[in-house]
Amino acid sequence: MENEVVQATGQWGLALAVLGGALAVFLGGIGSSIGVGLAGQAGAGVTAEKPELFGKVLVLEALPATQGIYGFLIGFLILLNTGILSGVVINLGLADGFKIFFGCLPAGIACLFSGIHQGKVSAAGMGMIAKDASNMGKAMVLSAMVETYAVLGFLVSALLVFSI
Repeated sequence: MENEVVQATGQWGLALAVLGGALAVFLGGIGSSIGVGLAGQAGAGVTAEKPELFGKVLVLEALPATQGIYGFLIGFLILLNTGILSGVVINLGLADGFKIFFGCLPAGIACLFSGIHQGKVSAAGMGMIAKDASNMGKAMVLSAMVETYAVLGFLVSALLVFSI
């Protein structure tokens, strides 16, 4: 009976860890898809009027996609560290499962909001380059500033996951 309780707790710990990784992937992906969508709408308008700006528009549209990559990397780390990818699943206690779950949240939440807002800044940057294509560097810097917080969320989550 006692062994069954330990196994059940280990399964809940693993489930929490996987749920945390899934949230990082889902939230980062949602932020990126909304951000890329917002930037894409603005980019479609710019390229309809000035098709020669497509290359610059594409760069600005791609910037919000990185948040989804950060979330994916955290999810991948969880799958790797729990042994799910190798087929040798480790037995996580409930406390460790909660630690990993909460460790995934900085990346997920930061990437959700950063992706959305980076898309908005990228869209505004497209307006800048539509008026003057030489503003591309300024538009990229403004958009990249928003990504800083997704990178910080990713780093905190990665450090937390590796320390557990």
